[in-house]
Amino acid sequence: MKILFVILIFCQVVSSVKYALKYSLTGTSGIPEFPKFVAAATVNEVQVVYCDSSIYTAEPKQDWMRKLFRDDPQHLKWYSETCLHYQDFFRTNIDDLRRRLNETRGLQILQKMDGCSWDDETGEIKGFNQYGYDGEDFISLDLQTLTWTAHVKQADIIKQKWDADKARLENNKEYYISLCPELLKKYLNYGKNSLQRTERPSVSILQKSPSSLVTCHATGFYPDTADLYWRKDGYGFHEGVDKGEILPNPDGTFQMSTELNISLISPEEWRKYDCTFQLSGVEDVITKLEETVIRTNYVPPSTFPVGPVVGAVVVLLVLLLVVAVILFLKKRNVSII
Repeated sequence: MKILFVILIFCQVVSSVKYALKYSLTGTSGIPEFPKFVAAATVNEVQVVYCDSSIYTAEPKQDWMRKLFRDDPQHLKWYSETCLHYQDFFRTNIDDLRRRLNETRGLQILQKMDGCSWDDETGEIKGFNQYGYDGEDFISLDLQTLTWTAHVKQADIIKQKWDADKARLENNKEYYISLCPELLKKYLNYGKNSLQRTERPSVSILQKSPSSLVTCHATGFYPDTADLYWRKDGYGFHEGVDKGEILPNPDGTFQMSTELNISLISPEEWRKYDCTFQLSGVEDVITKLEETVIRTNYVPPSTFPVGPVVGAVVVLLVLLLVVAVILFLKKRNVSII
Protein backbone atom coordinates (compact mmCIF):
# COMPACT_ATOMS: atom_id res chain seq x y z
CA MET A 1 0.00 0.00 0.00
CA LYS A 2 2.87 2.39 0.77
CA ILE A 3 4.33 1.79 -2.69
CA LEU A 4 1.01 2.49 -4.40
CA PHE A 5 0.40 5.59 -2.28
CA VAL A 6 3.81 7.04 -3.12
CA ILE A 7 3.37 6.35 -6.83
CA LEU A 8 -0.05 8.01 -6.90
CA ILE A 9 1.20 11.08 -5.06
CA PHE A 10 4.08 11.53 -7.50
CA CYS A 11 1.95 10.90 -10.58
CA GLN A 12 -0.37 13.79 -9.79
CA VAL A 13 2.36 16.41 -10.28
CA VAL A 14 1.75 16.95 -13.99
CA SER A 15 -1.55 18.63 -14.80
CA SER A 16 -3.95 17.26 -17.39
CA VAL A 17 -3.54 18.54 -20.98
CA LYS A 18 -5.23 17.84 -24.30
CA TYR A 19 -2.68 15.26 -25.49
CA ALA A 20 0.24 13.98 -23.43
CA LEU A 21 2.87 11.27 -23.74
CA LYS A 22 4.14 10.38 -20.30
CA TYR A 23 6.75 7.92 -19.04
CA SER A 24 6.54 6.80 -15.41
CA LEU A 25 9.55 4.90 -14.07
CA THR A 26 9.94 3.51 -10.55
CA GLY A 27 12.98 1.88 -8.98
CA THR A 28 12.79 0.27 -5.52
CA SER A 29 15.06 -1.19 -2.89
CA GLY A 30 14.25 -3.22 0.20
CA ILE A 31 10.90 -4.51 -1.07
CA PRO A 32 10.73 -8.33 -1.28
CA GLU A 33 8.60 -9.94 -4.01
CA PHE A 34 8.29 -6.65 -5.92
CA PRO A 35 10.13 -5.78 -9.17
CA LYS A 36 13.25 -3.69 -8.65
CA PHE A 37 12.17 -1.59 -11.62
CA VAL A 38 8.81 -0.83 -13.27
CA ALA A 39 8.15 1.48 -16.22
CA ALA A 40 5.12 2.41 -18.31
CA ALA A 41 4.36 4.74 -21.20
CA THR A 42 0.92 6.33 -21.36
CA VAL A 43 -0.91 8.51 -23.86
CA ASN A 44 -3.58 10.60 -22.16
CA GLU A 45 -3.37 8.26 -19.15
CA VAL A 46 -3.95 5.16 -21.37
CA GLN A 47 -1.10 2.68 -20.85
CA VAL A 48 0.49 1.77 -24.18
CA VAL A 49 3.82 0.11 -23.22
CA TYR A 50 5.00 -1.65 -20.06
CA CYS A 51 8.22 -3.23 -18.82
CA ASP A 52 9.78 -4.29 -15.53
CA SER A 53 12.91 -5.99 -14.23
CA SER A 54 11.36 -9.47 -14.49
CA ILE A 55 10.94 -9.38 -18.28
CA TYR A 56 13.47 -8.79 -21.04
CA THR A 57 11.39 -6.90 -23.57
CA ALA A 58 8.84 -4.10 -23.58
CA GLU A 59 5.20 -5.19 -23.85
CA PRO A 60 2.61 -3.29 -25.94
CA LYS A 61 -0.69 -2.80 -24.08
CA GLN A 62 -2.94 -1.65 -26.95
CA ASP A 63 -3.78 -3.34 -30.24
CA TRP A 64 -2.70 -0.29 -32.22
CA MET A 65 0.66 -0.29 -30.39
CA ARG A 66 1.16 -3.94 -31.35
CA LYS A 67 0.54 -2.94 -34.98
CA LEU A 68 3.07 -0.11 -34.67
CA PHE A 69 5.69 -2.54 -33.33
CA ARG A 70 4.97 -4.92 -36.23
CA ASP A 71 5.32 -2.07 -38.72
CA ASP A 72 8.44 -0.71 -37.01
CA PRO A 73 10.39 -3.44 -35.13
CA GLN A 74 13.12 -0.90 -34.32
CA HIS A 75 10.64 0.95 -32.17
CA LEU A 76 10.10 -2.15 -30.00
CA LYS A 77 13.89 -2.60 -29.82
CA TRP A 78 14.31 1.01 -28.68
CA TYR A 79 11.78 0.54 -25.87
CA SER A 80 13.38 -2.71 -24.72
CA GLU A 81 16.90 -1.25 -24.73
CA THR A 82 15.70 1.86 -22.90
CA CYS A 83 14.05 -0.29 -20.26
CA LEU A 84 17.29 -2.20 -19.64
CA HIS A 85 19.29 1.03 -19.53
CA TYR A 86 17.07 2.58 -16.88
CA GLN A 87 17.16 -0.54 -14.74
CA ASP A 88 20.91 -0.01 -14.35
CA PHE A 89 20.50 3.76 -14.03
CA PHE A 90 17.97 3.47 -11.21
CA ARG A 91 19.90 0.78 -9.35
CA THR A 92 23.09 2.88 -9.44
CA ASN A 93 21.33 6.08 -8.33
CA ILE A 94 19.41 4.40 -5.51
CA ASP A 95 22.65 2.95 -4.18
CA ASP A 96 24.30 6.37 -4.46
CA LEU A 97 21.41 8.11 -2.67
CA ARG A 98 21.45 5.53 0.13
CA ARG A 99 25.13 6.24 0.71
CA ARG A 100 24.67 10.01 0.60
CA LEU A 101 21.70 9.91 2.99
CA ASN A 102 23.28 7.23 5.20
CA GLU A 103 20.32 4.85 4.68
CA THR A 104 21.55 1.36 5.42
CA ARG A 105 18.18 -0.39 5.50
CA GLY A 106 14.48 0.07 4.92
CA LEU A 107 12.42 1.01 1.87
CA GLN A 108 13.68 3.34 -0.87
CA ILE A 109 11.69 4.45 -3.91
CA LEU A 110 13.14 6.52 -6.74
CA GLN A 111 10.78 7.72 -9.45
CA LYS A 112 11.07 9.56 -12.71
CA MET A 113 8.27 11.13 -14.70
CA ASP A 114 8.98 12.70 -18.05
CA GLY A 115 7.35 13.31 -21.39
CA CYS A 116 5.63 16.02 -23.35
CA SER A 117 2.26 17.56 -24.08
CA TRP A 118 0.79 18.99 -27.26
CA ASP A 119 -2.28 21.13 -27.83
CA ASP A 120 -3.55 20.57 -31.37
CA GLU A 121 -5.57 23.79 -31.19
CA THR A 122 -2.80 26.22 -30.17
CA GLY A 123 0.22 24.13 -31.18
CA GLU A 124 1.73 24.64 -27.74
CA ILE A 125 4.35 22.05 -26.77
CA LYS A 126 5.63 21.48 -23.25
CA GLY A 127 8.21 19.03 -21.98
CA PHE A 128 8.79 17.82 -18.44
CA ASN A 129 11.40 15.74 -16.63
CA GLN A 130 11.27 15.33 -12.87
CA TYR A 131 12.35 12.93 -10.15
CA GLY A 132 10.89 11.99 -6.79
CA TYR A 133 12.50 10.15 -3.91
CA ASP A 134 10.47 8.36 -1.23
CA GLY A 135 7.31 10.19 -2.27
CA GLU A 136 8.74 13.73 -2.28
CA ASP A 137 9.80 16.01 -5.14
CA PHE A 138 13.57 15.61 -5.53
CA ILE A 139 14.90 17.31 -8.67
CA SER A 140 13.37 18.59 -11.94
CA LEU A 141 14.52 20.04 -15.24
CA ASP A 142 13.62 23.60 -16.29
CA LEU A 143 13.62 23.46 -20.10
CA GLN A 144 13.43 27.25 -20.36
CA THR A 145 16.75 27.83 -18.59
CA LEU A 146 18.20 24.34 -19.21
CA THR A 147 19.07 23.98 -15.55
CA TRP A 148 18.04 21.51 -12.87
CA THR A 149 16.06 22.57 -9.79
CA ALA A 150 16.86 20.83 -6.51
CA HIS A 151 13.70 20.54 -4.40
CA VAL A 152 15.53 19.25 -1.32
CA LYS A 153 18.99 19.94 0.03
CA GLN A 154 20.13 16.38 -0.65
CA ALA A 155 19.69 16.99 -4.40
CA ASP A 156 22.13 19.94 -4.54
CA ILE A 157 25.15 17.79 -5.42
CA ILE A 158 23.24 16.02 -8.20
CA LYS A 159 22.07 19.41 -9.55
CA GLN A 160 25.65 20.66 -9.79
CA LYS A 161 26.75 17.50 -11.57
CA TRP A 162 23.86 17.46 -14.07
CA ASP A 163 24.03 21.22 -14.72
CA ALA A 164 27.66 20.81 -15.73
CA ASP A 165 26.76 18.21 -18.38
CA LYS A 166 25.84 20.65 -21.18
CA ALA A 167 25.66 17.99 -23.88
CA ARG A 168 23.07 16.04 -21.87
CA LEU A 169 21.03 19.21 -21.30
CA GLU A 170 20.93 19.96 -25.04
CA ASN A 171 19.91 16.36 -25.77
CA ASN A 172 17.11 16.70 -23.22
CA LYS A 173 15.87 19.88 -24.87
CA GLU A 174 15.93 18.29 -28.33
CA TYR A 175 14.05 15.23 -27.10
CA TYR A 176 11.29 16.92 -25.08
CA ILE A 177 10.60 19.77 -27.50
CA SER A 178 11.04 17.94 -30.81
CA LEU A 179 11.34 14.14 -30.75
CA CYS A 180 8.80 13.47 -27.98
CA PRO A 181 6.00 15.48 -29.69
CA GLU A 182 6.74 13.62 -32.93
CA LEU A 183 6.29 10.32 -31.09
CA LEU A 184 3.09 11.58 -29.49
CA LYS A 185 1.62 12.57 -32.87
CA LYS A 186 2.64 9.19 -34.31
CA TYR A 187 0.86 7.39 -31.47
CA LEU A 188 -2.22 9.57 -31.90
CA ASN A 189 -2.31 8.64 -35.59
CA TYR A 190 -2.05 4.90 -34.88
CA GLY A 191 -4.51 4.99 -31.99
CA LYS A 192 -6.84 7.71 -33.25
CA ASN A 193 -9.95 5.51 -33.08
CA SER A 194 -9.58 5.26 -29.31
CA LEU A 195 -7.29 8.10 -28.25
CA GLN A 196 -8.98 10.88 -30.22
CA ARG A 197 -12.58 9.85 -29.75
CA THR A 198 -15.04 12.06 -27.91
CA GLU A 199 -18.16 10.90 -26.07
CA ARG A 200 -21.03 13.13 -24.95
CA PRO A 201 -22.26 12.54 -21.41
CA SER A 202 -25.63 11.95 -19.87
CA VAL A 203 -26.33 14.91 -17.56
CA SER A 204 -28.83 14.76 -14.69
CA ILE A 205 -29.97 17.11 -11.95
CA LEU A 206 -30.37 15.17 -8.69
CA GLN A 207 -31.67 15.98 -5.20
CA LYS A 208 -32.20 13.70 -2.21
CA SER A 209 -34.81 15.89 -0.50
CA PRO A 210 -36.25 19.40 -0.92
CA SER A 211 -33.83 20.74 1.72
CA SER A 212 -30.65 19.01 0.41
CA LEU A 213 -28.06 20.19 -2.12
CA VAL A 214 -28.82 19.95 -5.83
CA THR A 215 -26.26 17.86 -7.73
CA CYS A 216 -25.47 18.16 -11.42
CA HIS A 217 -24.03 14.80 -12.48
CA ALA A 218 -22.40 14.08 -15.87
CA THR A 219 -21.39 10.52 -16.77
CA GLY A 220 -20.22 8.63 -19.85
CA PHE A 221 -17.98 11.33 -21.33
CA TYR A 222 -14.53 10.89 -22.89
CA PRO A 223 -11.78 12.07 -22.64
CA ASP A 224 -11.32 13.39 -19.10
CA THR A 225 -10.38 16.93 -20.20
CA ALA A 226 -13.90 18.18 -19.47
CA ASP A 227 -15.44 20.81 -17.23
CA LEU A 228 -18.77 20.91 -15.39
CA TYR A 229 -19.97 24.05 -13.62
CA TRP A 230 -23.00 26.05 -12.55
CA ARG A 231 -23.89 29.34 -14.28
CA LYS A 232 -26.11 32.28 -13.42
CA ASP A 233 -27.35 34.43 -16.28
CA GLY A 234 -24.80 32.71 -18.52
CA TYR A 235 -21.78 33.35 -16.27
CA GLY A 236 -19.99 30.84 -14.07
CA PHE A 237 -20.07 31.39 -10.32
CA HIS A 238 -18.73 29.67 -7.19
CA GLU A 239 -20.87 30.79 -4.23
CA GLY A 240 -22.49 27.78 -2.58
CA VAL A 241 -20.89 25.42 -5.12
CA ASP A 242 -18.86 22.27 -4.31
CA LYS A 243 -17.16 20.75 -7.36
CA GLY A 244 -16.05 17.10 -7.35
CA GLU A 245 -13.18 15.36 -9.11
CA ILE A 246 -13.34 13.56 -12.45
CA LEU A 247 -13.69 9.82 -11.76
CA PRO A 248 -13.33 6.80 -14.08
CA ASN A 249 -16.22 4.55 -15.07
CA PRO A 250 -15.77 0.77 -15.55
CA ASP A 251 -16.27 1.15 -19.33
CA GLY A 252 -13.35 3.58 -19.69
CA THR A 253 -15.46 6.75 -19.76
CA PHE A 254 -15.58 9.31 -16.96
CA GLN A 255 -17.99 10.99 -14.58
CA MET A 256 -18.06 14.12 -12.45
CA SER A 257 -20.46 16.11 -10.27
CA THR A 258 -20.92 19.62 -8.96
CA GLU A 259 -23.24 20.52 -6.08
CA LEU A 260 -25.26 23.70 -5.60
CA ASN A 261 -26.64 24.94 -2.27
CA ILE A 262 -30.13 25.69 -3.48
CA SER A 263 -31.18 27.12 -0.09
CA LEU A 264 -29.27 30.27 -1.05
CA ILE A 265 -31.50 30.77 -4.09
CA SER A 266 -35.09 31.98 -4.02
CA PRO A 267 -37.52 29.89 -6.14
CA GLU A 268 -38.21 32.81 -8.50
CA GLU A 269 -34.45 32.99 -9.25
CA TRP A 270 -34.14 29.35 -10.36
CA ARG A 271 -34.72 30.19 -14.02
CA LYS A 272 -31.47 32.18 -14.06
CA TYR A 273 -29.35 29.09 -13.28
CA ASP A 274 -28.08 26.20 -15.38
CA CYS A 275 -25.46 23.44 -15.26
CA THR A 276 -23.02 23.49 -18.19
CA PHE A 277 -20.83 20.63 -19.41
CA GLN A 278 -17.91 21.54 -21.70
CA LEU A 279 -15.56 19.30 -23.69
CA SER A 280 -13.42 20.25 -26.68
CA GLY A 281 -14.93 18.89 -29.87
CA VAL A 282 -18.36 18.42 -28.29
CA GLU A 283 -21.24 20.88 -28.22
CA ASP A 284 -21.90 22.26 -24.73
CA VAL A 285 -24.57 20.39 -22.77
CA ILE A 286 -26.67 22.96 -20.88
CA THR A 287 -29.27 21.83 -18.35
CA LYS A 288 -31.60 24.45 -16.88
CA LEU A 289 -32.34 24.40 -13.15
CA GLU A 290 -36.05 23.64 -13.24
CA GLU A 291 -38.20 21.70 -10.80
CA THR A 292 -39.46 19.46 -13.60
CA VAL A 293 -35.95 18.16 -14.46
CA ILE A 294 -34.85 17.37 -10.90
CA ARG A 295 -34.68 13.60 -10.30
CA THR A 296 -35.23 12.35 -6.77
CA ASN A 297 -36.22 9.27 -4.77
CA TYR A 298 -37.74 11.44 -2.07
CA VAL A 299 -41.21 10.41 -0.90
CA PRO A 300 -43.05 13.05 1.19
CA PRO A 301 -44.45 11.88 4.53
CA SER A 302 -48.06 10.70 4.31
CA THR A 303 -50.84 13.01 5.61
CA PHE A 304 -53.28 10.11 5.93
CA PRO A 305 -54.51 9.67 9.61
CA VAL A 306 -52.65 6.40 10.18
CA GLY A 307 -53.08 6.32 14.00
CA PRO A 308 -56.90 6.40 14.19
CA VAL A 309 -57.25 3.94 11.31
CA VAL A 310 -54.89 1.45 12.95
CA GLY A 311 -56.85 1.77 16.21
CA ALA A 312 -60.14 1.12 14.47
CA VAL A 313 -58.75 -1.93 12.69
CA VAL A 314 -57.52 -3.37 16.01
CA VAL A 315 -60.94 -2.87 17.63
CA LEU A 316 -62.66 -4.51 14.66
CA LEU A 317 -60.33 -7.52 14.82
CA VAL A 318 -61.04 -7.94 18.54
CA LEU A 319 -64.83 -7.86 17.93
CA LEU A 320 -64.53 -10.39 15.13
CA LEU A 321 -62.52 -12.66 17.44
CA VAL A 322 -65.15 -12.41 20.19
CA VAL A 323 -67.98 -13.21 17.74
CA ALA A 324 -66.05 -16.21 16.43
CA VAL A 325 -65.55 -17.57 19.95
CA ILE A 326 -69.27 -17.16 20.81
CA LEU A 327 -70.35 -18.97 17.64
CA PHE A 328 -67.89 -21.78 18.33
CA LEU A 329 -69.19 -22.27 21.88
CA LYS A 330 -72.85 -22.20 20.77
CA LYS A 331 -72.15 -24.80 18.13
CA ARG A 332 -70.83 -27.12 20.84
CA ASN A 333 -73.74 -26.27 23.20
CA VAL A 334 -71.38 -24.84 25.78
CA SER A 335 -72.86 -22.30 28.19
CA ILE A 336 -71.15 -18.93 28.08
CA ILE A 337 -72.85 -17.64 31.24
